[in-house]
Amino acid sequence: MRKLRVALAQINPTVGDLDGNTRLIKSRIKQARKAGADLVVFPELAVTGSPPEDLLLKPRFIADNRRAIAELARECVDLMAVVGYVEQGSASKHPVLASSVMCTDQRELYNAAAILADRRRVTIYCKQLLSNYGVFDEGRYFHPGKSLPLITFRGVTLGVNICEDIWSPEEPSCVQAMAGAEVLVNINASPFHIAKSCSRERMLAAQARENGIIVIYTNMVGGQDELIFDGNSVIVDQNGEVIARAKAFEEDLIVADLNVEGIVRDRVAPGLNKRRTRRVSETFEHVKIKSAPPVRTRAQIIPRVELILSELEEVYKGLVLGVRDYVNKNGFKKVVIGLSGGIDSALTVVIAVDALGAENVLGLFMPSPYTSQDSAEDVAELSRCLSIECQTISITPVMDVYGRSLAPAFEGRVTDTTEENLQARIRGNILMAVSNKFGHLVLTTGNKSEMSVGYATLYGDMAGGFAVLKDVPKTIVYKLANLRNRQGAIAVIPKRVLDRSPTAELKPNQKDEDSLPPYPILDPILKSYVEEDRSIEEIMALGFARDTVAHVVGLVDRSEYKRRQAPVGIKITCRGFGKDRRMPITNGYHSS
Repeated sequence: MRKLRVALAQINPTVGDLDGNTRLIKSRIKQARKAGADLVVFPELAVTGSPPEDLLLKPRFIADNRRAIAELARECVDLMAVVGYVEQGSASKHPVLASSVMCTDQRELYNAAAILADRRRVTIYCKQLLSNYGVFDEGRYFHPGKSLPLITFRGVTLGVNICEDIWSPEEPSCVQAMAGAEVLVNINASPFHIAKSCSRERMLAAQARENGIIVIYTNMVGGQDELIFDGNSVIVDQNGEVIARAKAFEEDLIVADLNVEGIVRDRVAPGLNKRRTRRVSETFEHVKIKSAPPVRTRAQIIPRVELILSELEEVYKGLVLGVRDYVNKNGFKKVVIGLSGGIDSALTVVIAVDALGAENVLGLFMPSPYTSQDSAEDVAELSRCLSIECQTISITPVMDVYGRSLAPAFEGRVTDTTEENLQARIRGNILMAVSNKFGHLVLTTGNKSEMSVGYATLYGDMAGGFAVLKDVPKTIVYKLANLRNRQGAIAVIPKRVLDRSPTAELKPNQKDEDSLPPYPILDPILKSYVEEDRSIEEIMALGFARDTVAHVVGLVDRSEYKRRQAPVGIKITCRGFGKDRRMPITNGYHSS
């Protein structure tokens, strides 16, 4: 019976840390060998981290990443490894056959998978379907590959492709299957957004069934600036059944024994003969790894199948991972957060504590004459429940100085949002001063609903280094807070924080709904306009009043200049602000 023991190495590399990433990959190769694996599979761009962006324009970076592959190849004894990296070669059909001399044309780069065995790089696969939408910009850096290697290893024929390649129902996955691949290895750096993991598994199951192959899908895990990678690596058999699933939002090494005899019995898959394409007649690069030793007798491994998290659980774990990696990978030790007594700052500080530990989180409570006693009590209760240090610095004296200093210039003018924004900017200055003095990273607390409509103050509550809730709508903020309260031994977020009407407390009796529609109305309109690009008429057809929709759309359009100056924040929806949505600031087109 032909069997193949595979290990999925779900790792968390750091962009640009070639030495650290190489050490991490080496350690997983050793673990896979110890587990008796024939094949160990790493994520897309595992050597460089993902996305490497304009590091790819540096010739030395490309050369160093290629040297890392040569170093990793020497570790591959008694097993085969598939490792993502960046290849450089001629624009020929087979860049792997190009001269070993580095090309001077930096445009000839490929998002590649190295197939390593017998202490050498046996062959490579170059990604064919480049991603150029949303946060992806691969056309800026890479050429599409053309060759389709088939690797015969220990009696099993494998095809390899990368991320986007497997989402196409035709090429290259179907072509590789028709050419004889029994197992398809797909390596990924697939960023998270809500509901993506489930849709991804449905697609993989469909590909496995349609092509009559086993699919090995290894995904990266970790945070990189605004992106988080969720892991959730899986193995799907030829019937579309998940036979192994790795952890979500954690590094993992999952090992499984694949019965490839089943592929022979079921080789004529339902859709395979119906979907002939021109590529089937092309010449494949057939690679047979002859020097691998025979498989030794070993006890069968029952693969682990981790449970699928709920959408809310995924979002919460993703936010925690995003904060932890941004802070740690950028060399910070501690964070500081302005605590207001509201739901946004409460959720932000809870996420920070879960990510970094209470000893690494400092809260600042900065009351003004408009701050309620309820807010002061709730901040104290929250800090006690989390066991964090919280300092109180009143902004009232600074407000008085500002008032006296600006009185001559403002003479004859009524009090308006200018004075409200001054309070936010005083708080921003205090937070940044603490950051400068102690080296703490400032975590901002604004949510996606506020950022969408400009309900935030430049150089005030927008001042900071990392925006935890930047892509989290207000209605989801409440759901996440309730989820976290249910998960712990105690409810860490005070009930009054959850029950109070949202308020910035910048003037007497202020409520968010004085300026905005209620969040259960606002958030669906924002989702329709920002994430789905629906017109005003299409949004009205969902049951919303024209005046309300037009007002919200106008606020979104006018606030682009603010968002462009906001700190980077974690993406959790299908379309976040930043790389995902690139609207011009100077813009004469108006949706209304």
